[in-house]
Amino acid sequence: MSTDTGRRDSRALWREVKKNRALLYLIAPGILYFVIFHYLPIYGLSFAFVDYAPKYGQGVVANYLTSPWIGFTHFVDFFTGPKFFPLLRNTVVLGFYSVLFEFPAAILFAVCLYEVHNLFYRKFAQTISFLPHFISTVSVVAMMVMLFSPSDGYVNWLLSSIGIEPIYFMAEPGWFRPLYVGSGIWAGIGWGAIVYLAAMYGIPTSLYESAAIDGATRLQNIVRITLPSILPTIMILLILRVGTFINVGVEKILLMYNPLTYEVADVIGTYVYRRGIVKFDYSFATAVGLFNSVVNLLLLVVANYTARKVSDESLW
Repeated sequence: MSTDTGRRDSRALWREVKKNRALLYLIAPGILYFVIFHYLPIYGLSFAFVDYAPKYGQGVVANYLTSPWIGFTHFVDFFTGPKFFPLLRNTVVLGFYSVLFEFPAAILFAVCLYEVHNLFYRKFAQTISFLPHFISTVSVVAMMVMLFSPSDGYVNWLLSSIGIEPIYFMAEPGWFRPLYVGSGIWAGIGWGAIVYLAAMYGIPTSLYESAAIDGATRLQNIVRITLPSILPTIMILLILRVGTFINVGVEKILLMYNPLTYEVADVIGTYVYRRGIVKFDYSFATAVGLFNSVVNLLLLVVANYTARKVSDESLW
């Protein structure tokens, strides 16, 4: 009986596969992407617990199999080393500033777009705000270098015109974080507003009509109707953002920082790059990267638990 049932289930499953094979073809590239770039690399996490070095054999697998097992030695060296607290401080500060300023900026911009009732101007502003998202990080940093150049940058030209001495913004430690966060807002505010706009378009118009009858102002509509209606969306995206709290944009930092700004710009991700790619210390870099991922996971769990207790909205 069980054999016949199993055969019927197999045939039914195969019929469903054949029936939906076009959809399976569509999602196949996405599945391959996650398998190749997200699941297969999990094997490499074990390098954090061995003393991996080319001298132990020929090829990656041979090196790994012959490398001595050292357990948590790399983690202890990182936690007790002089770089740990400065790296953790810079990473947390940059991540906190990004969440504090970039996250609400997208919400505020989405509300402003939603309140523009002229369809042409709304679409025009929305399209213009999307464009920076498609500019590569290299181009964004290059634009910043040209804009803030102390010799011929437009910002310093304006400062000189009002009698202020030119400032070498890209080499000043005090300006690194404002430039990093500000460029992130400029590049991502339009793209980040898409989800919130979609949620706003789903708000029943009858709510606004009832509020108009009661004499509510536009500000009261935003505070009492718009924001509460998209609160579930805000909470879900906030949880996801907190889950990548210390996973700051390493690519942009690598392009922006220099020895003069290391004290405020050097984060865990850039340290992993220097130890793993520049100095070929793969095992130590893997250990530091694993620590970074574990902290992100813990932050995601804590943020999800807190959101569920506070607002009844959570990922799980």
